[in-house]
Amino acid sequence: MVSDVTGHPEIRAIFLDIGGVLGTNGWDRPRRCRAAENFGLDIEDLDERHHLTFDTYEEGKLTLDEYLHRVVFSEKRNFSCTDIRKPDVDIYRIALDAAQVSPEKIVYIDERKMFVEIAATLGIKSIHHTNLISTQTHLKDLGLRL
Repeated sequence: MVSDVTGHPEIRAIFLDIGGVLGTNGWDRPRRCRAAENFGLDIEDLDERHHLTFDTYEEGKLTLDEYLHRVVFSEKRNFSCTDIRKPDVDIYRIALDAAQVSPEKIVYIDERKMFVEIAATLGIKSIHHTNLISTQTHLKDLGLRL
């Protein structure tokens, strides 16, 4: 979601993650199928493990690496977590182009630290959302009126 921000000369937009849009939805069915094909995984096993584990991950009770260990790396593989968890950086560029705003005039907020880190590599001011109070504090530190 993109919101217009007024009252602050530097920040022109706030991007908020909506799973599968600004942040990759890397483990929906089509992406799991592509991962299975690309890495030679058994899709039925991958799906079963995903369905048994994903809710726990979504609730923040597992890290991404813990999730991947349970779903993909329950057996020895010839590739690493880094190989399989590459998010789609191009979607950030598309959002920037669509908003017609330069990266330094945007704030991106997400609860997943990895996505915040990726946005930051593109020059986007990024906030790792852990709770409402800390996010409000970060926004105020950027000079935004709330």
